[in-house]
Amino acid sequence: MTERTFSIIKPDATRRNLTGKINAVIEGAGLRIVAQRRIHMTEAQAKTFYEVHKERPFYGELVETMTSAPVVVQVLEGDNAMARYREIMGATNPEQAADGTIRKLFALNVGENSVHGSDSVENAKIEIAQFFKDADIVG
Repeated sequence: MTERTFSIIKPDATRRNLTGKINAVIEGAGLRIVAQRRIHMTEAQAKTFYEVHKERPFYGELVETMTSAPVVVQVLEGDNAMARYREIMGATNPEQAADGTIRKLFALNVGENSVHGSDSVENAKIEIAQFFKDADIVG
């Protein structure tokens, strides 16, 4: 089933100019990048986006990290896009990520793990809506 999911190429990766290499892994896995924008996330955007983690001890550091440099927000499309992208991102901890996954290839550590991907189809819709207007996404 064709579906869409949301992705962020995080500051640690954009700082190291890895957008093209990460996109190549995404496309190599059979996903299409149907929308992509490079933005500098504001503190308000980061706090809203990561609100689910507000009570967690790493929340402040997460917001700080995500606003430290530009990010690339993306809409990915393909068969079972959400599950497929989570598979190619790899484990949150790059040391536990499978060979060939984005995090195994590019992440620096757990905190600077290069990419974010939606964890459910429902959350993907919410996350996409935060950064893209409908007019921005052309099928």
